[in-house]
Amino acid sequence: MEKIQACLASIAPEPGNLIRGLQAIQTSEGYVSDEAIKIASDYFKVAPVEIEGVLSFYAQFKRVKPGRFTVAVCDGTACHIKGSPLIMEWLSDALKIRPGETDAEGNFTIEKVSCLGCCSLAPVMAVNGTVYGKLDRKKVIRILKEYQNK
Repeated sequence: MEKIQACLASIAPEPGNLIRGLQAIQTSEGYVSDEAIKIASDYFKVAPVEIEGVLSFYAQFKRVKPGRFTVAVCDGTACHIKGSPLIMEWLSDALKIRPGETDAEGNFTIEKVSCLGCCSLAPVMAVNGTVYGKLDRKKVIRILKEYQNK
């Protein structure tokens, strides 16, 4: 609670600063929780339902706490053609979650992203920003196991 309030302290409590405030909260917490919505509602003097509207309108905001490891699967043109849908399927099968979800242990979150900028390595995925390219099923499973053991 105090951490969320600290995020907002440097932002003027005007409704026009709501998005900036929500971005600050997400940067700090990794997502925007129900508790954060209540605090932001009081701080900016905006109804919680309006905040929910902003959060659901802008794709940048996350309402689910991410896992320790965020697996971003590139679905840009080169990666898509070279098999990114299969990579997503393999990850989903191995972790028992779909894109946008976090596993029950709170370890992994899968995201589909438009481009990671590594077209020559297609297909690619990144785990917490570390890029892995020229993927096949064996490499994907090996990479997951490495992170499961951390």
